Amino acid sequence: MSVWTERVPGRGEDAEPFVAHNWESGQGLLAVFDGSGGAGAAPAWQTPDGTPRTSAWVGARTARLATECWLHDVARDRQDVEPQSLHAYLKYFLDKAPQRHSKISGTMRRRLPTTLAGVHYQVADGEAEIELRPLWAGDSRAYALLPESGLHVLTRDHTRESDALELLRSDPPMTNLVCADRDFDIDTQHLVLRLPCVLVAATDGFFGYVHTPADFEHLLLRTLQQAGGAAEWAHLLRRGVEAFTADDASLALLTLGYPDFGDLRSRFAPRLRQLADQQSRGKPSALTAAPDPAADPQETAARIKAWQDQSWQAYRRGYESYLPPAPEELV
Repeated sequence: MSVWTERVPGRGEDAEPFVAHNWESGQGLLAVFDGSGGAGAAPAWQTPDGTPRTSAWVGARTARLATECWLHDVARDRQDVEPQSLHAYLKYFLDKAPQRHSKISGTMRRRLPTTLAGVHYQVADGEAEIELRPLWAGDSRAYALLPESGLHVLTRDHTRESDALELLRSDPPMTNLVCADRDFDIDTQHLVLRLPCVLVAATDGFFGYVHTPADFEHLLLRTLQQAGGAAEWAHLLRRGVEAFTADDASLALLTLGYPDFGDLRSRFAPRLRQLADQQSRGKPSALTAAPDPAADPQETAARIKAWQDQSWQAYRRGYESYLPPAPEELV
């Protein structure tokens, strides 16, 4: 399923999420694309009805089209899944896309800038494992959601800061993203996980405006338990994210190895209870009730920060168990 919502209707720069499965080869891909509005705010194209579209809007949708064509050719020709191959498709399509050359330049300015985060997967009939190849550029993320251990991030943001809680507090600029006018990299890692599992790709509208990294998993599992089927789950996720996000938000999700929705829901019920209990310990009342006008703002902020630190330390080990190594760790 997929969820896509615009902070300002008609002005959203996330492309619609991509989810596709090739039955013949047993492989597929889910991916999201977040047009970088700050770096790509300049106009790049005008629709036939005269609606202007920014460089970020065009970049995200061009990257989505390139990724779709890449997956089609990979599945058809049974090619190896390599980031260099996806990079070549992205560069070709971006070079052909509409763009205006502006006289305004700077270190932050980009042509057709967008993030990309996805997971290519390969399954085989009768197998108990799935082969994964996360692919990403920028600060959108891919995850595996497992009933025993919860949410695991599979990508590392292309930012100078890599701590997920600090990223919520500071929102640093990206050091790498897909664009038409500068070099960029598609990062990857190779994983094998046991089935069943849930795969997720999301833009920062879903995970970048919460109190702690665990809140994103809580949103996924809470809405799952409230839903009677996939369509209702998607609807509840959209309503949930719209209640707190300050950005466009998109999410692609795929479940593998569950016989039906009821089984999926029941398998994750214990994990939600465990997570809710873990995250409720010491949670300040300022986050769960109406603000107390008599409370000292500095004291309240200190309590919230202390709880965030406590929550993150309890959650971090499992969440980061499949986190790719930092570039300096590879040297």
